[in-house]
Amino acid sequence: MSQPSFDLDVDDGTEITYTVGELGEAINGALRRGFSEGVWVRGEINGWREGPNGHAYFNLVDDTAGVKATIAVSLFATSRMRLRPMLAKLRLRLGDGMKVRINGFLDFYAPNGRLGMKMAGLDPRYTLGEIALARAETIRRLVAEGLYDANRARPLPMVPLRIGVVTSVGSAAWHDFAHELNASGFGFRLTVADVRVQGDGAVAMVAGAIRALSRYAITPPIGAVIVPGTRRRPELDAIVVVRGGGARTDLAAFDAEDVARAIAECPVAVLTGLGHEIDRSVADEVAARSLKTPTACAGALIEQVLTYRDRTEALWSTIGRLATTRLDRHERRLGDLASRTAAATTSATRLATERLDRATGRVPVAARRTLSTQIATVERASARVGGESRRHLAIAEVRLDGLAGRTRALDPAATLARGWSITRLADGRLLTDPSDAPAGSVLVTTIAGGDVTSRVETDAVAIPRPAAATTSHRRPVTPTASSDRGDPPI
Repeated sequence: MSQPSFDLDVDDGTEITYTVGELGEAINGALRRGFSEGVWVRGEINGWREGPNGHAYFNLVDDTAGVKATIAVSLFATSRMRLRPMLAKLRLRLGDGMKVRINGFLDFYAPNGRLGMKMAGLDPRYTLGEIALARAETIRRLVAEGLYDANRARPLPMVPLRIGVVTSVGSAAWHDFAHELNASGFGFRLTVADVRVQGDGAVAMVAGAIRALSRYAITPPIGAVIVPGTRRRPELDAIVVVRGGGARTDLAAFDAEDVARAIAECPVAVLTGLGHEIDRSVADEVAARSLKTPTACAGALIEQVLTYRDRTEALWSTIGRLATTRLDRHERRLGDLASRTAAATTSATRLATERLDRATGRVPVAARRTLSTQIATVERASARVGGESRRHLAIAEVRLDGLAGRTRALDPAATLARGWSITRLADGRLLTDPSDAPAGSVLVTTIAGGDVTSRVETDAVAIPRPAAATTSHRRPVTPTASSDRGDPPI
């Protein structure tokens, strides 16, 4: 039975073969020889975390070339202690988002097969320069858009009591600010927006809170959060942005363009008290007023109200003095006028009394004279009235007698008494024509003593009347005339 044969390349000792550990040591040796004095690298800190024993770890990232590059960096406790005085002097604090230029040594860590860097030094001028450049660019854009001075043109009201506050509730900055206002004794009403003032999300939260309070300055938005004990109001007099002190890099959120725009576009004055006494952030640059600390910010508001109160009290005192002076002057003038009026009244009363006395003495004489004259006039009028009355009465009696005679002559009863009669048909019609009473007709004849009823036996024959010469001049024969002549009745 045959055995298979293999054609193998066997290490004969002529080529070097490393174990993984040996390769790691070889890489580190090559790195130390190639970068014997260390290497400078710039980028942005990302993923900052602190480990036990004071060590810190982060990634240094860079994407300026369009391709993101990352290297892990270790900052051991001894190096941190050495860098701490410089960072404190320059008020810098290492953390996420900070752009740095660091010095260190490359190191290949065999257990995880990663290339890293051990940080040994830091170039602070690079970090400060990057911060300055970013701030300058933000300010340039705001100036170009006319927003740099926009909020400074917003006047602070004379009595700013309704305040919107952007801060981290529970922080020392918030407590200092609120305590100062409460201690003033003035009735400040606060609408507070609780935000992060540094680190991840701080920019978005601060800018969003300022914009929300800006809307609340006109009308309260739905779901607005009000601090317990404060009253919901539809307007704000000013907005205050406060935080405590810290490193220069802790203020990065207040150099952000979004925060600066929110302040510049705010419809009311914005006051900043960001707790730093050396640097001015972009937020300070665009705010209506910038104070160094939250306490100073509260003091500025109190001073504004105090000034108004003092001016009001001074004006009130001035008004009181002027009123008192004028009242005294007018009281003296009124007293003088009253004295003159009393004297004039007394004089006028005396003169009027004298005139009245003289008039009283003349009244009886004039009254008697006038009465005598009027009595004589009445007597004469009475005499004339009596004569005229008798004359008119006589004339009236004559006219009345004539009218009575004519009335008696025209009285139908008197006419009937003289022998006249009136004949009617049975239906009451007056009989004036014989042809109206044919044979058999019943007639009713009225005479002075009563009515006589008779019946027609034969048809009457009409007797023609003689025609008058002129019809228009014929005079009718009245019953009175016939009676006077003794004519027989009809």
